[in-house]
Formats: sequence, C-alpha cells, structure tokens
Amino acid sequence: MQIHAVRALTAVATGVLASACMTSRIEQERHAATGVADGESLVILARSYHTGNSTEEDFVDCLAKNLSRGRAGFHVYDDDQFLDDFYPWFEPRTEPVSTAQLPDILQTAAVSTALAEAGIRYIVWLEGATDILDGGGGISCAVGAGAIGCFGLTWYENGASYEASVWDLKALRSAGQVSADISGMSMIPAVVVPVPLIAPTQTTACKRLANQLTVFLNGPSATLASP
Repeated sequence: MQIHAVRALTAVATGVLASACMTSRIEQERHAATGVADGESLVILARSYHTGNSTEEDFVDCLAKNLSRGRAGFHVYDDDQFLDDFYPWFEPRTEPVSTAQLPDILQTAAVSTALAEAGIRYIVWLEGATDILDGGGGISCAVGAGAIGCFGLTWYENGASYEASVWDLKALRSAGQVSADISGMSMIPAVVVPVPLIAPTQTTACKRLANQLTVFLNGPSATLASP
C-alpha cells in the first residue's frame, strides 16, 4: 500500500510541476500621452496610506532594477534618496493622495527647483502585496533505523497583486495605471525528504509589470481612457 501511495504522490507532484501552475492578468488604463525625453527620470514610491502597510521594499527594488535595465532602460531615481531629498513632502503622513495636490507642492520653490534639477518627470505610485490565498494538506515525519523519513503533501496558493499609478509632474495630471495580478500554486511533496516546488508569483509580477510600464511610459499605444 505504501509503495502505491508513494507512486501516487510522486505522480501528482510531477504533474503539478510539469504544468505551469500560474495565471496572470495584466491591465492598462491610459489617461494621457506619455514619453520620456533625454535627461528625464522617474521615481517609484510605495503607497502606504490605504492600509498602513507599505508595499514590500524588495518588490520596489525589483521593479526599479527591471525598468532601468538594458539600452532602452529608464533612469530611476532611488526611492530612499528621493524621500530624504524631498522630506517631508512625500512622507506617509504628508504625501499627496491625488494629482490635485501637486500644484501646492510644486509651488514650494525648494521642491520645484530640486525636482527640475533631478529631472524627475514621473512619480510611479505602487500599491499591492503578495499574500497566501489558500492552502492545505500536511506532512508527517517519523524516526526509524537511525534515519528520519517524511511523507505527505502540503500546498498553498499565492497571489501577487500590484498596481502602478503614473503621475506626470510636467503636465500635473495622472497619466494612467498599470496593474499585474499573478496567482500560482506552490507545493511541498515529501517522499522521505520534503522538496519545495515554489511558484514565483512575486518575481513574475515584477517582471510583467515592468514590461508593461516600459511600454506605457514610452508613449501611447492604446486608445486614451477618460481620467
């Protein structure tokens, strides 16, 4: 019986691994034309006022790295340096919640001058998180004959959902939003030794959001939507 169970578990694990257990949805909504000229840069900031929990710092870093990569890459202003340089205007308790507040901030001479010197054209406000949506199963381990053996199957579903809102500091308006929603199932089958089979939902969301943002920022390629 145990041999048949081992074979069945191995077959299930192999089947799940062989199939790409991730689904994705990438969406874009454009409000205005975009384009990045020579000398212009952007900054990615994690939005935190909605829930009190800011977007993961590693995701912000991943997105910045992917957007600045290659010959067609953008100049991405370091987010921590930006917050220091423009303190306290973009701290969680004072950050603008809409483009309607941008003129008030830019009327401050020090802020306006610093933004112009840094060449910052766009602020990309990032919201989202990677969470465990569901899970189940179990693994049991036992000691025998001087060795430890484990048997069972644990699984969980991850969801990575992120939205990037692009603000144009030159036009003082929202240029639009780009979002990525990735879900995937990870497994830990154990036949003597547990073997994690992890679905890279967050990494995939980062790469696909970066690709879509690159297209978005380089210019309008879709019908403009109402703001």
